[in-house]
Amino acid sequence: MSMQDLDVRDFRRALSQFPTGVTVITTNDEQGVPIGVTASSFNSVSVDPPLILWSIDKGAHSLATFEAAKYFAVNVLSRDQVDTSNRFASRGEDKFKDVVYSEGVGGSPLLSDYSAQFECKTWAVYEGGDHLILVGEVLDYRYQDSNLPLVFARGSYSVSSQHPSTVKYDAEGQTGEFISDYLLYLLRESYNRFSSDLYPKLQIEGGVNPEEWRILAILRDQGEMSLERLAPLTMQPMVTLMRSVEWMQEKSWVELKGNMLALLPEGQLLADRLLLLAKQHETDVLKALSVEQSEQLKDGLRVIMASHR
Repeated sequence: MSMQDLDVRDFRRALSQFPTGVTVITTNDEQGVPIGVTASSFNSVSVDPPLILWSIDKGAHSLATFEAAKYFAVNVLSRDQVDTSNRFASRGEDKFKDVVYSEGVGGSPLLSDYSAQFECKTWAVYEGGDHLILVGEVLDYRYQDSNLPLVFARGSYSVSSQHPSTVKYDAEGQTGEFISDYLLYLLRESYNRFSSDLYPKLQIEGGVNPEEWRILAILRDQGEMSLERLAPLTMQPMVTLMRSVEWMQEKSWVELKGNMLALLPEGQLLADRLLLLAKQHETDVLKALSVEQSEQLKDGLRVIMASHR
């Protein structure tokens, strides 16, 4: 396929269907200044010898530093490090300001919080189109089973969880006593069943994916909003939020003035229509409960959310 035939935005949307972890790659420049970038292009290569790889955009400010670096560290982020990911994905600021870290092999910064860490010696650097591919030999590593990894899929941050089909059931098709009464399982199972029914309806009715639906719903509820405020509400880093916005601009759903995003009339009509669909879906889901029980359920969840921010 030639570049003339390639729709870059659509190609990126196709790639985003493959979930990845989120890492911050760190090293030092020639003056010993710590350098770090967010990357989701991390992968394993070999066990003997232990090799990993990641890639960096040739347009990145830190390209020359990583290309020349003899050592670097891979900090695999945990689910609570969305802010860390966004910090190191940004430009034009002191990314390490107020960040707690120690020095690893070759002086590469090791973040104090992580899901896993790999200290590496640069093994090879390869051309990869508009990226450079860096292969590292792992000299040391560590991980924390208690920290669930941060996941990036379809342009949004997410977390990993056990697939419902893998949950063990007894002979009568029921989960064990603990699981069937455990809040976390009940919340996850409810979410899986709720979203797996709603999202296809949104796609069929309005041609929107979950990320676009969040943007439409938030702008309809709260009106014009800055991209900086919108990004955490939609669970998207700025770079992927901008891609979603560009896609939605092409469809005449939203208008971007400076850093302020607002719905256009066509986007407002679409949001209104999809909101009715979502509310009807919610009504169908809650049919098994009385109005009082439904309100008690929502109130209880709000209390839990407020106490665990």
